[in-house]
Amino acid sequence: MTSARKITAEAIGTMLLLAAVVGSGIMGERLSGGNAAIALLANTVSTGATLAAIILAFGGISGAHFNPAVTLAAAWKGDLQWREVPGYLSAQLLGAFAGVAAAHTMFGEPLFEASQHSRTGGAQMFSEFIATFGLLSVIWGCSRIRSEAVPFAVGAYIAGAYWFTASTSFANPAVTLARSFTNTFSGIRPVDAPGFIAAQLIGAVAAAALWAWLMPPLPKAAKA
Repeated sequence: MTSARKITAEAIGTMLLLAAVVGSGIMGERLSGGNAAIALLANTVSTGATLAAIILAFGGISGAHFNPAVTLAAAWKGDLQWREVPGYLSAQLLGAFAGVAAAHTMFGEPLFEASQHSRTGGAQMFSEFIATFGLLSVIWGCSRIRSEAVPFAVGAYIAGAYWFTASTSFANPAVTLARSFTNTFSGIRPVDAPGFIAAQLIGAVAAAALWAWLMPPLPKAAKA
C-alpha cells in the first residue's frame, strides 16, 4: 500500500471520528433537555459504534490508527516504519480539525471556537493515563491473539471508558487538540489540553513497556 493511500486513510478516518464525537455531543445535548447523562450516553454510543466501523473500513489500508499515541507505539514496536510517522501524525491532526469543522458546519456552529469546558485536576489527568493505557492494552492484546476482534474491542473499550473515567476517555492527542476548538458538549479548554496529552503519552509508554514484557515479539521462525 502506498504512503499516499495510508495517509489519506488516516486523515479521512480521523475526520469521521471527530465528526462523530463532536456531532453526537451537540445532538445529544440539544435533544436531552439538559440531562447530561442522556447526552453522554448518546455521545458514547455514537463514538463507540463509529470507531468500530471506521477501523473495519480503513484498517486494511493504514492500520486505522487515527491516534498519534497508537502510531508512535506502533513505530516503537516495529509495526510501522519511523519514516512514515510524520505523515501519519500530520494526517491525524489535519483530519481531526477537519472533523470538528464538519460537525460544526452540520449543526450551524462557528467553524472553530475555543472551548470553555474546564477539564483540569489530578483526577482528570490520571483518568487520561488509564484511558490510554487501557486502549493500547486492548489493541495489543487483541491484535496478537484475535486480530479480527480489534475493531469491536476498541469500540467497546472506548464506549466503556467514557463512563468509567472522570475525563470521558479522550485517549488521543489529536482528538484532544481538535476538541479544544469546539465550545460544545465534547470540548476541552485549550489550557487543559497539554496536561491531557502528557498523561496520554505517559499511558502509552507504560502500556508499551508492559506488553513488551507480557507478550515479547515472536521469533522470526514463529512468524513465518
